[in-house]
Parts: sequence; structure tokens; C-alpha cells
Amino acid sequence: MQHSELITEKVFSGFTWIHIINPDLQNMERFAERYNLNDYQLTDSLQPGHLPKFEHHEQYQFLILRALLSKVSDRNNTVGQVSGKVSFFYNGEKVITICRHHFAFLEKPFSEEIDSTEAFVIEVMGRIFKTYDAPLKQLSDKVDNIEKIIFLRNFSRISLEDLYFHKSKTRVIKKLLQISQSVLNQIKFQDQHQAAFQDVKDQMFGLILGYEETMENSVNLLNTYLSINSRKTNDVMKLLTIFSAFFLPLTFIVGVYGMNFKYMPELLWKNGYYYTLIFMAVVCIAIFIWFRKRKIM
Repeated sequence: MQHSELITEKVFSGFTWIHIINPDLQNMERFAERYNLNDYQLTDSLQPGHLPKFEHHEQYQFLILRALLSKVSDRNNTVGQVSGKVSFFYNGEKVITICRHHFAFLEKPFSEEIDSTEAFVIEVMGRIFKTYDAPLKQLSDKVDNIEKIIFLRNFSRISLEDLYFHKSKTRVIKKLLQISQSVLNQIKFQDQHQAAFQDVKDQMFGLILGYEETMENSVNLLNTYLSINSRKTNDVMKLLTIFSAFFLPLTFIVGVYGMNFKYMPELLWKNGYYYTLIFMAVVCIAIFIWFRKRKIM
């Protein structure tokens, strides 16, 4: 697969933003030497599945956050599959962002009023967490649709595999948000940026509550689906048992009179055939009455 690296640089009022997409290790080593970046943190920024984290360096702050990538309909359930990583190296003079994917929210123009690296990082945080909004609505709507299908008893339209991926994907995103929330609690900004940063925290808290509710609904939905399917199986077994209860004694009677012994007194009865049918009918009626009293039928 051909490697394609893209480096862009934009100058704001008071700082510079350097954005690197899909870097290779060799170029990043030269870049690290130029801006004096820590090797371990640089390695973390290049790992596709690395979880969100925050570290303080004497010359800059290092931050990793993850934005959602996949559609709800995609059958994937790992952190690396459902999300993409955005790494930040920032201080008072510059912001360096590194990612492997082209994120639309980073390609949209930023306000000219952003005059500090902290304000810029907070703005990007808000855009990252907005990628969780649409999937949350889609997952919630899907739960509602599956619930309607289940209770309308149209089970042929439901895949147990779809339910599993729906539940597991919701769980992974919820865990990812909880880790991100822990990371946000470690970051400190100047007082003039605290209001904007608090908005991002509130946004995060609302997302966690939304995915937690969707997760609970998914689990309940899966349990309901399994319970109803189990009940259907029990109903089938009950029906087969009832049929067996009726036909076993009748089969016994037919079997007795089907024996090929020469001396069987009933074989000489003129109306033996009708007596046997009447006896079989009486047995069926007796079984039916017993089932009704026991409320089995």
C-alpha cells in the first residue's frame, strides 16, 4: 500500500498550527528532532489503537483523543475499528496535531477569534466529541426499531448477530468516552478558557449518559429477544407434549389389538371395532378434562 503523508501549517493570531496526516516513522523522527518531541509520546501518537491519555512535558502538553469513524451499520466492535486517534503536542506558541485519517472536522475553517493554543485545543475537543452525536442517535433509533419488531413478533427480520454487534459497539464507545472523561479531568487551562472547557466537559457528560442509556436498552433488548425465543421453544415443546399425551395411550391400544395372536377374545366380538373406537374416544376426553383442570390447555 502506498504511503501518503500530508503536512499543513496555518498561522493564527499568536500561535501556529501544524497538522500531520498519515505520517511515517522516518519523517516523524526528523520532525521530533526539529520540535524536540519525546520519543515515547511520539510512538504513542503513531499507534493506531492507543487509548486517550494526557501527559505533561516540561516544554509542551501531550494529549490523545479519539473521534468516531465507523457507521452504526458496520459490524465492528473494537476501539481501533470504531474510532480514529488525534494526537496533540501543544504549548503557548504552537499546536501540532497528528492523525492517520482525514477528519472532516479538522478540515473545516476555524474562527479567526481563536487567539491561543488552549482555545484552539478546546475547539478541536468539542469537534471531536461531536462525532459521537450522530452515532448515538442512530444506535438509539435502532434500539427502538428492533424493540418494535420484537414485540410485533416479526422475528425473521432480526439477526442475533446484529444485536450482539449493536450491544458491543455501544459498550466500546461508552468505555472510550469514560476514559476520555478521565483524561479531561487531568487537563488544566487558564481561567479565561475555563468556561469553554466546561462546555466540553458537559458535552462529554451528556454523551456518556446517552450511551449508558442506549447500552442498558441494548442489554434489555437482547435479554428480551432471548427470553421470547426461549418461550417460543417452550410453547413448541408444550404442544408436542400435549400431542404425545393424547396419542401415546391410543397407540398403546392400537398396538395391543394389532398383535397377531390366534386366541384373543376381543377379536371375535361382533362390534369390537366400534367398542375400541369408543374406548379410545373416552380416553381422549378423559385426558382433555385432566389437562383443563390442570390449566395445561
